[in-house]
Amino acid sequence: MSYGLLKGKKGIIFGALNEQSIAWKVAERCHEEGAEFILSNAPIALRMGELNGLAEKTGSEVIGADATSIEDLEKLFDAAVAKFGKIDFILHSIGMSINVRKGKHYTEMNYDWLEKGWDISAVSFHKVMRVAYEKDCMNEWGSILALTYIAAQRTFPDYNDMSDNKAYLESIARTFGNYWGERKVRVNTVSQSPTPTTAGSGVKGFGGFLGYAEDMSPLGNATALECADYCVTLFSDLTKKVTMQNLFHDGGFSSSGVTQKVISKYDVEN
Repeated sequence: MSYGLLKGKKGIIFGALNEQSIAWKVAERCHEEGAEFILSNAPIALRMGELNGLAEKTGSEVIGADATSIEDLEKLFDAAVAKFGKIDFILHSIGMSINVRKGKHYTEMNYDWLEKGWDISAVSFHKVMRVAYEKDCMNEWGSILALTYIAAQRTFPDYNDMSDNKAYLESIARTFGNYWGERKVRVNTVSQSPTPTTAGSGVKGFGGFLGYAEDMSPLGNATALECADYCVTLFSDLTKKVTMQNLFHDGGFSSSGVTQKVISKYDVEN
């Protein structure tokens, strides 16, 4: 069901890769709610070709950009302004760890890989906001979101340096959010349940993450589509005064000490 929450709003969505992607679901829901937007991803992702289907479905334009490149981002935002004028929302759904992909243990970190993953997963969010800020291309009461995970606050084996990347991402949202507030623009991060996306499934033991979180969440894990619904509300005018927050969208996992489901697995009678 559509409520017209984003009617007339324009934006940029970074990171849609395939139908599993949260950014893909966000794009579909934003379209259903009346928004227009540009889809952007790194050139290597565009070569996979799947994004063109989403663009056709949502009537969107695809513009490739390496989010770690200021030059690419400047071209992207110039194109957005030429197309829409000022914009109303940005979604940053970008993350990658070479250490995770190559199975390098956290205690044996490859620091060159660390820097690359840090740039892609966290610093790119600063670069996106910096270019948008310098070009003054956000409308008042606009909304900027990035997707994160609770491993920024808690230890999860094998999530590796992505935990550090997400912690830095959240810090950037708070710090840059202060400056964006002067322009009546809000900046938040959404800490989503573990979700079976292409990126998430690459983490060793992901099935265990998923099952444990399901048992520890009173409402169960939030799906990619449910996350998209939440992002829509945060892009809408219903959340104008929510900013500089890390917002947990995880079925209650982040507030649970233990649940009966988990207790039952260990409560063996003597």
